[in-house]
Amino acid sequence: MTEKASFWLGIDCGGTYLKAGLYTRQGKEVCIERCSVATLSPRPGYAERDMNSLWQHCYTTVARLLKQADVDSEQIKGVGISAQGKGLFLLDKNDQPLGNAMLSSDRRALAIVQRWQQDRIPEKLYPHTRQTLWTGHPASLLRWVKENEPQRYQQIGCVMMAHDYLRWCLTGKKGCEESNISESNLYNMRTGQYDPQLTRWLGINEIDGALPPVVGSAEICGEITAQAAALTGLAAGTPVAGGLFDVVSTALCAGLQDEHTLNAVMGTWAVTSGLANGLRDHEPYPYVYGRYVHPQQYIVHEASPTSSGNLEWLTAQWGDLSFEEINEAVASLPKAESEVLFLPFLYGSNAGLEMTSGFYGMQAIHTRAHLLQAVYEGVVFSHMTHLNRMLERFTHVRTLRVTGGPTHSDVWMQMLADVSGLPIELPQVEETGCAGAALAALVGTGIYPDFRTAQRHLNHPIRVIEPDMQAHLAYQRKYHRYQLLIAALQGYHAHIKEHDL
Repeated sequence: MTEKASFWLGIDCGGTYLKAGLYTRQGKEVCIERCSVATLSPRPGYAERDMNSLWQHCYTTVARLLKQADVDSEQIKGVGISAQGKGLFLLDKNDQPLGNAMLSSDRRALAIVQRWQQDRIPEKLYPHTRQTLWTGHPASLLRWVKENEPQRYQQIGCVMMAHDYLRWCLTGKKGCEESNISESNLYNMRTGQYDPQLTRWLGINEIDGALPPVVGSAEICGEITAQAAALTGLAAGTPVAGGLFDVVSTALCAGLQDEHTLNAVMGTWAVTSGLANGLRDHEPYPYVYGRYVHPQQYIVHEASPTSSGNLEWLTAQWGDLSFEEINEAVASLPKAESEVLFLPFLYGSNAGLEMTSGFYGMQAIHTRAHLLQAVYEGVVFSHMTHLNRMLERFTHVRTLRVTGGPTHSDVWMQMLADVSGLPIELPQVEETGCAGAALAALVGTGIYPDFRTAQRHLNHPIRVIEPDMQAHLAYQRKYHRYQLLIAALQGYHAHIKEHDL
């Protein structure tokens, strides 16, 4: 690397990995480093992360990146962070981590959310927050802490989410970034501010004083401290931007501009996103809205933790099975012919809070390949639940852009094209979280006046996969059976609840 070259650092904190990447002013990736981060499950339904370990993984990954790229600290002109949304990262009144963080896939607050549903709290909140109520929302987890760990609740000094915590570790400055905090049920979507009325309705108004200022995605929120510089190898004083909710990072890198294209993200969460120019009332579903990086524009999405995380869990139980072997096994079977169905609800569902995961239709003739094929199909069918709802809102969609780990599988992407009947466009961006975060740093440091201008300078190639319409008809029949199985199991759970079994 030449001494004069300048780079921008993007950090992405996901459900499985923490990644750090270096980018040029044109948004071109120079180097990436990755580190796996553990999700702790001390009890059923818990999904936690050790906050001190996360920070350690972050600074060691950044230090490794700079060493690998042979880049001098002075060449890094700005830092941005992208991360999973929702969840809860707490500091105590002495600015120390207050226990483990709770992630968006955490389900410990299930009974609280069910109680709120019975009391019709979601309907009360939605016109103000434009959010559903989910077990992994900061609001739900805060209420759980209040009811189950009152001593810990009283010690809360600051409420954050993942990238807010890492930004604080880097800069010593507290803030909640807007694209993420806008989807917390603590933020009023119309006013663009925290709303004390919301925390009163949720019974957690004691935390109002622990909510840090809302900061913009490209706003320079602080600088690398001397302590963080010593750990990361970055230069003290390097500016750090607010960053992005990872779904927003992905939408930016996928090149979403208008209502003709949707973006499906396949990771721990199944997310389908689109861009809207305003809030709408009386929509067919309670779509989730979030603040986007373009002024007066919102990101709209449907989501649930029902995507490729299911495959990761399953293959972890089977031992060392490569992605290439999995794809070969799935491709070896005829499309949509197997009777085996898989419900991808290991971490939550989009068919009711009580629903859990499982296979149905297995017989002795079925092999591991049939189970893997059923997992691929189940994940796609779950994505279709969200896609079909979004198509009722975005009625002029012509293509679906897809990002996430499964895009490396032509078998899986062809299946998604065949099931949806839509052309699948695959932006050739390896790490959308890191790239989006670096984009925030580029805008924040003045290289581009705004995200729209920055986006125009990204020229990522796009690969297209066309649907096989004959397979589409076969998959529609199997998708219908998947929906019937879910309906039958919903009746099963209703019966259990009614008779207290």
